[in-house]
Amino acid sequence: MRKGEPLPWIVSDSLWERIEPLLPKVQRRTRHPGRKRLDDRKALCGILFVLYTAIPWEFLPQELGFGSGMTCWRRLRDWHQAGVWNRLHQLLLAELHAAGRLDWSKAVIDSSHVRALKGGPKTGPSPVDRAKPGSKHHVIAEGHGIPLAVSLTGGNRNDGTQLMALIKAIPPVRGRRGRPRKRPACLYADRGYDHDLYRRQVWHVGIRPHIARRGTPHGSGLGIHRWVIERTIALLHWFRRLRIRWEIRDDIHEAFMTLAAAIICWRRLVR
Repeated sequence: MRKGEPLPWIVSDSLWERIEPLLPKVQRRTRHPGRKRLDDRKALCGILFVLYTAIPWEFLPQELGFGSGMTCWRRLRDWHQAGVWNRLHQLLLAELHAAGRLDWSKAVIDSSHVRALKGGPKTGPSPVDRAKPGSKHHVIAEGHGIPLAVSLTGGNRNDGTQLMALIKAIPPVRGRRGRPRKRPACLYADRGYDHDLYRRQVWHVGIRPHIARRGTPHGSGLGIHRWVIERTIALLHWFRRLRIRWEIRDDIHEAFMTLAAAIICWRRLVR
């Protein structure tokens, strides 16, 4: 963070204008209303504070005015169940598409291992960490590295199992005249996706596959296209909460992943 820049967990007015209409409206009870509900914007700042710093929920500083960690956790859970983060991600993709900043000529896919210290659903013995519990972050990005879809699986799952799932998870992106855009022209992937079955599946949905083959020497030239996904995963893990999976519940970790992908899109839009 450069000197003079606003703190990243402080929600700007322009970002809040996009998020507020997506949030579900909660009517306060007329009888036995209880304590006043924490402002949604402050709760979102608390969620972003945890996402950026990886601080435990119970240690969320009260003096910052974000409310209790449990309150922010419940808002993250409820908003994820309501589809807020997916709709925010789709909205920002549409704005990027309208501005001509999405490269649909190609897409790149890859995954990354993270340790899951507390276990839980969608974890498994990691083949790269002495069989300790871990998870995988699967990401597909367009040609400039903007994430189109993300998913979470156990650390022992093969990359190819998420290939078609991620392609199908790409939302229909509006923003220009005509039908919404949903499919890139071609797809680049490394040797972890090398199987003729996967190639046929990708061809079947109208995408040209460029998948490196096992047993062939490096230097095929595909790396000049695949490097962008490494940068995208690095940006995703720049959010400290995603470097290690602390959540037992998989839906909470997936909520953080989708929110982080939306924030990456937001940065590309404003910068």
